[in-house]
Amino acid sequence: MDHEALAHAAAVVGAFGAAATLLARERLALLGGLVTLVAAEAGLGYASVPDAPERLTDSTVRIGALGVAILLWAGVAALFVRYPAAAPVALLVVAPFRLTVGLGSQEAFLLLPLYGVLAAAAGALAYRAIRDRELPPIPLLVAGPTAALVFLAGVSHLWAHDLREGTIELLFFYFPFTALLVVVARTALEEWTWRALAAALLAITSFFAAIGVYQAWSHTEILAKQDVQLANAHESFFRVTSLFQDPSVYGWHLVLGLVLIVSLLWLVLIRPAVGLPLLVLLSVGLYFSYSQTSFVSLSAAVIVVTLIAGDRLSRWVVCGLAGVLAIAAGVLVLAVGGGDSAREVTSDRIPLARVTWPVYANHPVAGVGIGSQPLMSRREEDARRQKSKNVSHTTPLTVAAELGTVGLLVYLAFLAAMGRAILLAWKRHRGLGLTLAGALTALVVQSLFYGGFFEDPFVWGIAALAAAGMTFVRGPAPTGVRPGRAWSARSGFLPGRSRGAPAPESPTGPTPPNQSS
Repeated sequence: MDHEALAHAAAVVGAFGAAATLLARERLALLGGLVTLVAAEAGLGYASVPDAPERLTDSTVRIGALGVAILLWAGVAALFVRYPAAAPVALLVVAPFRLTVGLGSQEAFLLLPLYGVLAAAAGALAYRAIRDRELPPIPLLVAGPTAALVFLAGVSHLWAHDLREGTIELLFFYFPFTALLVVVARTALEEWTWRALAAALLAITSFFAAIGVYQAWSHTEILAKQDVQLANAHESFFRVTSLFQDPSVYGWHLVLGLVLIVSLLWLVLIRPAVGLPLLVLLSVGLYFSYSQTSFVSLSAAVIVVTLIAGDRLSRWVVCGLAGVLAIAAGVLVLAVGGGDSAREVTSDRIPLARVTWPVYANHPVAGVGIGSQPLMSRREEDARRQKSKNVSHTTPLTVAAELGTVGLLVYLAFLAAMGRAILLAWKRHRGLGLTLAGALTALVVQSLFYGGFFEDPFVWGIAALAAAGMTFVRGPAPTGVRPGRAWSARSGFLPGRSRGAPAPESPTGPTPPNQSS
């Protein structure tokens, strides 16, 4: 990789900038962290594609397009300055969409719409930080583990064996998603924002599901990867991908929508006449993805949501069904036996784990550096013969291989902090907390079989919303009000009230920022 020294320097600068942005308690520290992150992104981008400036200015058309993009960025940023609570909704709407773009000699499928809206939202946050005396800090419970994780990932670029992949991880995922978390967590969300977020997620996932159902009916492919196309041509079933390249990526977006619907139905915050048809649409769309990981993650999320919000009978029924399904899955694995059959049942996850574990065993303390696990697995004995790509599909194992035991401990601390933050958000806003608990469960379970946990903007969005719920949502229900009734109705997402609940009262505005950790 060209400009290695620049990439190393930008990675370290970005690590400090990300930590400063997350932990900032004063506006100068926040502004300094944002500026440092922008500088790091520019350095990493130039190191990856050194001829990018010449490409952007080599013709009048491209110069004009760049000018239009700058004007559009300024306009959207001004809109977010005027209506800051709209930024999280806009980020959610564009988060799933990817566009193909050339990076040097390769093509990448990037979250360009998200990056554009995020740049405008970050600019609006910087302007608000300059204009306002204070912005509520991110609760240390969320900011601390996240800062440690991003800092370690950035610094590990210094000893990364695959500099290009490490640069891509930081440039397109860790550093911009840190900014996403900061923007959402520091935005004073209004009561309508929660309902808008829920409505946007339901609309987007329903749109994806409708396209998936049409694909299943017509056997048409839009953006499916080559291996999916080959499988569809030779298998008896047809896997759909909707507007995604991978059926599993399509599946986990539908899982998020299903988790939201189940949560709202449990809390009676959505009318059955609205929720049940959406539930059917998303379930049918998910079925035709034939994504095993999505089915497992949805089951785990529904169990968690039911255990939290359900009554005693529902909990016993769910636990019983979960036990039966676990036993059935174990019997199936034993029945098919070992070797190639077990490999087929687990979709080659066992060989991937086998070629990833030695990387961690040989570098147990600090790992092989961000993004370097696939390369190092290929260098292990017989790795090429077992699996051509060698990309671990298990996030904890990938973290252990790339960031070592230190990184694995930080990763576990991040998950624990997320769980605690969601619990605190649940006490303040039951609909928000229950949905975040189910969504986090689904994404964590998905990451055990598919990977890509920290490359998913929804993970960082969940952390941000949990932090915002701790900071901006009013405290627990007043004495004498049952949390599941009148209080949850006041915090409802969509039209509808809890059983027997009176009409919602007029909001009195958010409480002062909660700075406890």
